[in-house]
Amino acid sequence: MRWGSKQLFSFLKLNQIQTPTQNQQSRTLVKVRLKWVKNKSLDHIIDIHTDIKAASLLKDAIFRSSTGYLTSKSIADWQKLFGLTVPTLRFIRRYPTLFQEFPHPKYPSLPCFKLTNIALTLHNQEQLVYQNCESEIVERLCRVLMMTREKTVPFQSLYNLKWDLGLPDDFDRNLIRKYPDCFRVVKGSNGLACLKLLKWDDEFAVSALQRGKENVDLSVLGNGETELRKFKRGQNGLAFTMSFPRGYGAQKKVKAWMDEFQKLPYISPYEDCRGIDPNSDLMEKRVVGVLHEFLSLTVYKKTKRNYLRSLREELNLPHKFTRIFTRYPGIFYLSLKCKTTTIALREGYRRGKLVDPNPLSKLRDKFYYVMRTGLIYRNKGVDMLPQLDSLVADDGANDQDESEDEEDEEVCYTDGSSEMEGASSEED
Repeated sequence: MRWGSKQLFSFLKLNQIQTPTQNQQSRTLVKVRLKWVKNKSLDHIIDIHTDIKAASLLKDAIFRSSTGYLTSKSIADWQKLFGLTVPTLRFIRRYPTLFQEFPHPKYPSLPCFKLTNIALTLHNQEQLVYQNCESEIVERLCRVLMMTREKTVPFQSLYNLKWDLGLPDDFDRNLIRKYPDCFRVVKGSNGLACLKLLKWDDEFAVSALQRGKENVDLSVLGNGETELRKFKRGQNGLAFTMSFPRGYGAQKKVKAWMDEFQKLPYISPYEDCRGIDPNSDLMEKRVVGVLHEFLSLTVYKKTKRNYLRSLREELNLPHKFTRIFTRYPGIFYLSLKCKTTTIALREGYRRGKLVDPNPLSKLRDKFYYVMRTGLIYRNKGVDMLPQLDSLVADDGANDQDESEDEEDEEVCYTDGSSEMEGASSEED
């Protein structure tokens, strides 16, 4: 059985309009002492994506340049901007398959960099992906705005999230202008330019967790009752998918804690939460739901912690909302790779691979293959491009076939402590 979006939205609302009990509007969930466990597989992915993002941003910067190239002097201060752990000049020289170095026309001692033929071809393919997926991109942007309190987001926050959300480089100049009925550029209370949503769409106001319930199991249980009937009565609420590090699931305290958490009513991130006690367990679950939905909207189901902080007020999150990431390690993974703090959705990955890759992530896989291999060079790159589809698939299977169970370096912390909160304070 498959429902339309409006039917699904109405059906799921049945589970949300329950009146919260007094118990749910207070703090009853116990605090369990947990350990932060490093996940080698996810850290490896974050390391790779950091390089892909930096190379992609350099590609876009060169393409935008009026001269068609950038000098080593102009990119010298971009290391922190790109989140690199090495100087930008050293980084760009690592990938001659993408960036061709040559002396400046007037100053021979000044190195310059332009895009290779294969880089230009991949850039054109990327633009084609953006064109073909334009409706999905607009929907994704609408969902982000619909989750905010005033349906408004500062452009500065969107610029930071542009790569994570899969927005075109020129989304603020071209994409938004194509949809005047949906978006408008306004001035925020602080004087900064903001993007405002003009049209609410009920079909978009269904979270990823709710969409997962679209195919509810209608099989009859032993007592003649169906899962659908139980779900309608709120006895079988929306539960977050959890994947605990090895050993967590067997701990009785953790299991009891998560069971109580899952039983709380699910508050959609697209619903008004002003009637909920900000200090209650119900609000805590709502915060988990907002963060879960936001990460679900990203290309790689992850983003930097500071990018989420920049949207704290817009998303109506508490001041210390980042503690949620270490409090619920079965849902989120907090990584300290690349001298920054990245938050990933655990369910987005399985055995070192993205569970639900989209056309943009697949193209970025090609981009990474060209970066990593030394087989594709300037003039030969275009001729070998048709082979990239099979090469990337084979290479990805060998490169990232690491089990997520490979976790080590346990670091102990108590929920509510400031140890992880203060980690990696120097971020982009």
